[in-house]
Amino acid sequence: MKNLLILFGLLVVTNTTAQFGGDPILNLQNEDKKFLNWGYYLGFNQYDFQFEYKDDIGKDILVDKSFGFNVGLIGELRINEFLDARFEPGLLYTSRTLGFPGFTSQVDALREVRSTYIRFPLLIKASTRRIGNWKPFIVGGVYASINLGSNEDSLDDNSSGQFRMKQNVYGYELGFGIDFYTEYFKFTPSIRGVFALTDELVPDEDPNSPWTGNINTMRTRGIFINFTFE
Repeated sequence: MKNLLILFGLLVVTNTTAQFGGDPILNLQNEDKKFLNWGYYLGFNQYDFQFEYKDDIGKDILVDKSFGFNVGLIGELRINEFLDARFEPGLLYTSRTLGFPGFTSQVDALREVRSTYIRFPLLIKASTRRIGNWKPFIVGGVYASINLGSNEDSLDDNSSGQFRMKQNVYGYELGFGIDFYTEYFKFTPSIRGVFALTDELVPDEDPNSPWTGNINTMRTRGIFINFTFE
């Protein structure tokens, strides 16, 4: 993720220099005057978990994070010169490996959590005035998502090697980015932080389960790097 952030920064600096240098010709001058706007996005994600424990035993569950991908569509409604309401439904895939303490066997200690989310974010985008061919903004709002790989209804639990999560997840996201106005379309790199508000864990049937017995809540935390084309 550190390398992705560096790449994102270099991309922003390069494009800003190219668009802001001299006296640029303004591209897509009427782009932001439309009442409705459409587009799509592609990007990367890295998801984590935040655990809250019932008892502090000094041994946390470890999360091995990997990179996933996200794709989706954009519908934007213009409120005024600086504010837009956005609906960004999308598909997200991510994978995490959990390492539980207290086991001597790797088979028992590790659980791979693969998740495919269908997301429905409703966001407000607050922009500055356009500066040449670029415009910074911040964005934030709430989302609902459906985890297609939750295993919530599975009759097996961790004692059978099956880690279970709740299918419906609700939370909020915050981010920032820059709109770049090219000759033919608006290109927007952005960084988003994602924070689940609901507990996603489906506990094992055994209340003293060595896997879930000490977990009070488990919530997703994640970061996106999205590239938008409008």
